[in-house]
Amino acid sequence: MSKVLVSLACGSYDRTQALLDRRVEVEGCDTVCFPLRPEEIFYRAFRNAEFDVAELSFSTYLATTADGTCPYIGVPAFVSRSFRHSAIYVRRDAGIRHPQDLIGRRVGVPEYQVTAAVWVRAMLEQDFGVRAADILWVTGGVEEPGRHEKVALSLPPDIVIEPAGKTKALGDMLLRGEIDALVCPRAPSCFEDGGQVIRLFEDPSSAAADYFQRHQIFPIMHLIGVRRELADRHPWLPGSVYKAFLEAKAIAFKALEDTTALAVSLPFAVEELERTRRLMGQDLWAYGVEANSIAIEAILDQHFRQGLSSRRLRVQDVFHPATLDRFRI
Repeated sequence: MSKVLVSLACGSYDRTQALLDRRVEVEGCDTVCFPLRPEEIFYRAFRNAEFDVAELSFSTYLATTADGTCPYIGVPAFVSRSFRHSAIYVRRDAGIRHPQDLIGRRVGVPEYQVTAAVWVRAMLEQDFGVRAADILWVTGGVEEPGRHEKVALSLPPDIVIEPAGKTKALGDMLLRGEIDALVCPRAPSCFEDGGQVIRLFEDPSSAAADYFQRHQIFPIMHLIGVRRELADRHPWLPGSVYKAFLEAKAIAFKALEDTTALAVSLPFAVEELERTRRLMGQDLWAYGVEANSIAIEAILDQHFRQGLSSRRLRVQDVFHPATLDRFRI
């Protein structure tokens, strides 16, 4: 049987590097890899389904899956995860010292539906009683004007969104006081230590550790998707893709654990890995549905409650059936 030619696009992370440099192969496939930034992958994947296998925004994937327009089916290899307490930036002089101070404020966000913002809104409501409807959301590019939502949204009437417009970038608006805060996954250029823009959470790492201890959630940002048409033609493909991502992750963590020569340029990398495992468990970056059931159900629920999913999705709606479980020896 000849191999299936497959294009694969994902970010270049330690946990994907073995796939990108071909130390790990997708069984049954001849893979052409595209190591790209997530924003470019999302744009090209959701606009034109350009890749056979692609790293996808979890939020955009859920929105398009709920309305039946997504060209991909999910694989529970969560290549991007992050606590987002560090993603809320405020003007130093805006009088915002606590999350509750965001009520009634104008808060910028690149797109209302970006996954980081979904988790931030979930955290604000769950831990501080700040609802999405309590904030006026301003959407647009953080550094460049003109960014808009990748997918059409049909939001509840109590959610108010105002476009920044074609000539304004959110970072500049924050500096000028046209918005009071900014939620974005990447630190904006207007943020500098000791400058006019500061983080809402002064110690985001401690806030995140406390959040994990109370909720047992390590927020999922991105998953892997396989083009549905290809998965229908080759039902074994999603399982092979999942297995390959598991193998690549295992190689990355083996390197992190090696004390002979550090895999990353951080002097206390091994000690930090040990400390994090004491908090989060041995498999701190878990893939799979079962190991992530709390986080998956949380985002499915919040995505629907925030008006982003047209229906409350179930786990079996989100992931290919071949990836819901795995063989065991």
